[in-house]
Amino acid sequence: MIRYKCRDCGPTFTALTGTPLAALHKRGMWLAYADAFVIQATVRQAAAICNIDKTTSFRWRHRFLEVPCETRANVLRDIIEADETFFLESFKGSRTLERPARSRGGKARKPGLSVEQIPVLIARDRHGQITDARLPDLSDKSVEEALGPVVDKHSVLVSDGAERYHRFADRADILHVSLNQSAGVRKWHIYHIQNANAYTSRLKSWMIPFKGVATKYLPNYLGWRRMVDKKSPELEAGVCLAAALG
Repeated sequence: MIRYKCRDCGPTFTALTGTPLAALHKRGMWLAYADAFVIQATVRQAAAICNIDKTTSFRWRHRFLEVPCETRANVLRDIIEADETFFLESFKGSRTLERPARSRGGKARKPGLSVEQIPVLIARDRHGQITDARLPDLSDKSVEEALGPVVDKHSVLVSDGAERYHRFADRADILHVSLNQSAGVRKWHIYHIQNANAYTSRLKSWMIPFKGVATKYLPNYLGWRRMVDKKSPELEAGVCLAAALG
């Protein structure tokens, strides 16, 4: 690869300098590795495809996902649907555990919401723009930090009956439609959260082959899924490689 030198300050650089793929070796295998994202290969499967060690495959996976992880909708407008889903807390790959081990892709020890469940907020507008956020908890502050920067002031927020969304809409001074789904109210005129729920369903099904994702890497996989949803059906290796380079 050609290396350049700045005439003014002296440092050298390449076309990859400053990108997540800088300093990674075996560039000839990058396109094949990018194709592993298209076919939803696991780390081990991608390693076998590219004839690389699984630790190299793991490192490449998360380098390739650095940019998609941060690529969310900048603005959600008009009718915005919001809901949350939950993923089991996972220390997959860690040498120490803060709880008894369970099989990969297993179930929480207790049914329902618990400290073992990691909340993820999903927000989608009717234009197909999506943002999501792994939340530390379901507090008003967490919802505010996730939705506040991206919700257009002239939009309508549609959610289930959780009061945290109502309070957010009040603070943001936007209209809010609350659907009491526990009472069977799933639609009111043109307002529903079926698009957000459909995206959540696709996300959860798409996650199954990975048999549990480490919680600290969950945002990377959320970014991967957003890329799949946004680029499908045109998603191909070149698109994934370009996305990794930013």
